[in-house]
Amino acid sequence: MKRNVLGVIAFIGIVFGIAVTSDVRAASKAALEAKPHIIHILADDLGWKDVGFNGCTDIKTPNIDGLAAGGAKLTQFYVQPMCTPTRAALMTGRYPYRYGLQTAVIPSVSAYGLDTSEFLMPQCLKEAGYKTAIIGKWHLGHASREYWPQQRGFDYHYGAMIGELDYFSHEEHGVLDWYRDDKPVRETGYTTELLGKDAVKLIENHDTSKPLYLYLAFNAPHTPYMAPEEYVARYKNIADPTRRTYAGMVTCLDDQVGRVVAALEKRGMRKNTLILFHSDNGGTKNAMFAGVMADVSKITIPCDNGPYRDGKASLLEGGTHVCALANWPGRIAPQEVNGMIHAVDLYTTIAALAGASTEKCKPLDGLNVWSTIAEGKPSPRTEFFYNIEPFRAAIRQGDWKLIWKTTLPSSVQLYDLSKDPYEANNVAAANPEKVVELQHKIDAAAAESAKPLFLTDQFKVITVNMNGEPILPTDEGFGDPDHTTHKK
Repeated sequence: MKRNVLGVIAFIGIVFGIAVTSDVRAASKAALEAKPHIIHILADDLGWKDVGFNGCTDIKTPNIDGLAAGGAKLTQFYVQPMCTPTRAALMTGRYPYRYGLQTAVIPSVSAYGLDTSEFLMPQCLKEAGYKTAIIGKWHLGHASREYWPQQRGFDYHYGAMIGELDYFSHEEHGVLDWYRDDKPVRETGYTTELLGKDAVKLIENHDTSKPLYLYLAFNAPHTPYMAPEEYVARYKNIADPTRRTYAGMVTCLDDQVGRVVAALEKRGMRKNTLILFHSDNGGTKNAMFAGVMADVSKITIPCDNGPYRDGKASLLEGGTHVCALANWPGRIAPQEVNGMIHAVDLYTTIAALAGASTEKCKPLDGLNVWSTIAEGKPSPRTEFFYNIEPFRAAIRQGDWKLIWKTTLPSSVQLYDLSKDPYEANNVAAANPEKVVELQHKIDAAAAESAKPLFLTDQFKVITVNMNGEPILPTDEGFGDPDHTTHKK
């Protein structure tokens, strides 16, 4: 009898154990299914007004506009003024001045990269069960493999390591910059279409039981201005030839966005997918920052930032206030979101949505702005730094914006963006107390900032003449602060 009782108890234990194990597995599967797929689409040097949802009439962007119409138009979305700093802010959730990437971009001749002690977005999401992929442009370190995407948390990488390349040969100054999983790839095709095609393939082959994080970083419509003839031909109505080509580049980008959305629909992933779209900085307005692969001195630079002043590389609104949207069917209400959001906020917000721990991160600057994006609630962000550099800085606090240039002759600009969003009237002289208050905040941040790696790197080329006097590099020696001759 005793033996029978023990047998029954053992049997019950086995059944209970199986049931518990099954429940745990089911709960684990349900938890994974609850995590959204995340498609983060980045355009490169796209003008604020070069999309239909911001009023563009001569360039057609129906797929991007459709996402904006069905989701949140982020009207106060800010990034860093140039490529590398913005991408670093996205990947770290921290201002680039904290780790030395605040100035310019990583030139192709340089060996530095994003500090490997930073815990990046893909690392964070991978620990939360995500498949992580980057398709497109990286530009956070290329000279040493330790800086490459697959060494920084991405399971898969396809695209360019640096910032500017020929759209058909995939080269910069004759050097190939096109990779798949750490290996160079030679293939034919227009980069924008190749990236879109690869993103579709990734989605088609993805195990939908596992959440996906895809960072789809197009290099369009960055210079050199190149597009397939079929796209240029669509814009015969545009008189300026460069604007015509640029329009073709943007429409090709839009077509690839449409292909990605269609692929998500086909796989049944769309309803559980958050799509983010924005530019890495404002559209180029100054030839100095257009790149080095084409002579743009004799053309009209085609980007349109609408009413916002200046563009790429500038601390004025045209350089940092970019077109942006968020779309997630049933989770983000169609609306215009006017709350302030900065690029650093996306890390914190995405990690929270993914149920990912940020304990391994250094102190994050980003705030969780999900309720602002999804429901239009007031943003928890009330101030941010446009940038902190030894020679200039800018801060926004509420509606006040201060730009402080410390190089001689120094200057201070103060704007009330609630009354003057296009920065036409400098009111610094009429508000000296506010100027001092914001300068103190900038000074405090500057005291904690790392030395800009770009400046440190560039000053290594200073030489000394026969009299022992330093010879500073010429303009040719410094090259464009955005790109220089490609060497690896």
